[in-house]
Amino acid sequence: MQLEQRDLSRILETAIVAARLAGQRAMEEINYIKISVKNSNELVTQADARCQKIIIDRIKENYPDHGFIAEEGEQGKMFKQSPRGDQPFWWAIDPIDGTNNFAHRMLLFTVSIAAIYQGEPIVGVIFEPATDSMFTAVKGGEAQLNNRRITASQETMDKFSSVGLDSHFDNGVPSWTCEIMQRTKFRNLGTTALQLAYVAKGGFIATIASDPKLWDIAAGTIIAEAAGAIVTDWQGKKIFPLDLENYETQQFQVIASNKKVHSKLLELLNG
Repeated sequence: MQLEQRDLSRILETAIVAARLAGQRAMEEINYIKISVKNSNELVTQADARCQKIIIDRIKENYPDHGFIAEEGEQGKMFKQSPRGDQPFWWAIDPIDGTNNFAHRMLLFTVSIAAIYQGEPIVGVIFEPATDSMFTAVKGGEAQLNNRRITASQETMDKFSSVGLDSHFDNGVPSWTCEIMQRTKFRNLGTTALQLAYVAKGGFIATIASDPKLWDIAAGTIIAEAAGAIVTDWQGKKIFPLDLENYETQQFQVIASNKKVHSKLLELLNG
């Protein structure tokens, strides 16, 4: 199937509406949060599942045969529903990326939605409800923030530039992290999707993540790349395409950066 621009535009519009509806619901629920622990190391709230249902229901109105991979399934597992038709269309959904922030009534969280075809993201939407910021991109198009073009920065790594880092490491803090901390204004926003969006709009020169899952990075990858950034794993290899039929919550090592610093950061990570 050859996707045309009108197909991508319709998919994008569906994603934008779904993200906005879910974001509005999250903002309504932030003062009435009920928190539980998922898989012993992640917080989840009642709003996560409710917002996810809003997104999936909205998408199904237009695309009933598409497949879904989303963060909130039963008993702490992911939600997965394969495409019903013969076309490999999937949606990767994180209804609240930054749940830990949200659970503590911090307004730094996003809704992340990506449409994926033949294993590659073709549409990405990241919505930050608290600031009404809608980051978008379609395959072959430009990255936008609220309908205005955004591009990755041209900054080098110095004391004025910002790099997004993880907030914790399971096996201790690696030496390259300390190097970046010393040389830049390192940041952690608590939402991988938003950090990728900040690379796209030039706020960060890079973001480095050690264990995100598909729904954390799918939308951010296409938005960052459309803005002129480079997104790879820590060995410099492309993350997509992926075999989504066999995806079972595998984690990725991701670096997204502007073109000036990508090779330097890879050297640091592998040095």
